[in-house]
Amino acid sequence: MTGLGAFAWALRRDLRLAIRRRSDALNVLGFFVLACSMFPLAIGPQREWLMRIGPGVIWVAALLATMLALPRLFEHDHADGTLDAMIASGRSLPLIVAGKLLAAWLVTALPLIVLTPVLGVAFSLPDGALPTMLVSLALGTPILLGLGAIAGALTLGLRAGPTLVTMLCLPLCVPVLVFGAGAVEAQASGLSPDAHLALLAAGMLMVALAAPPVAAQALRISVE
Repeated sequence: MTGLGAFAWALRRDLRLAIRRRSDALNVLGFFVLACSMFPLAIGPQREWLMRIGPGVIWVAALLATMLALPRLFEHDHADGTLDAMIASGRSLPLIVAGKLLAAWLVTALPLIVLTPVLGVAFSLPDGALPTMLVSLALGTPILLGLGAIAGALTLGLRAGPTLVTMLCLPLCVPVLVFGAGAVEAQASGLSPDAHLALLAAGMLMVALAAPPVAAQALRISVE
């Protein structure tokens, strides 16, 4: 199988599994919606307050929702022996990991981004800030998943694996959170969000190139 064939195989396989395990994706999406909707209900109709905290709340909710999905990225494959077969098959493991990450983004992050405009209305975000919010999430969520893939591969098979993934990822995800919410706040304040978005784009490119091979090597170490 060629390299692109391994990537496409992993992508199709994980998308089919996600359809069968719809409850996992719905749990992540439900958590995101509930976490965001609780703040307007608790704070009340103060529009200025909601506009101020809205970008940060949406980004924190997206981060925590992504954390819920990370432990399952390799867990099922490890439990049923599929991961051992992937490593022994001779296929390009980094490209398999890249296919799994793309499938995870399509199943986990893309629905969050699609629902964000509705939640933006609940926080009274200006119309001009909503496109920036969507762009920042589209650039930032792959970074979260890439970092989570590395942490998940390093802690694979450990009893406290999910807890360790969260502890490893959260400090590394703080810059993504700051730049993502900062881009929206800058746009809402009449400033240019280009610097924040450029940093997110650079981070996404670095993670896209580094996460698959690093996670693949971590998987080999964890399996051995």
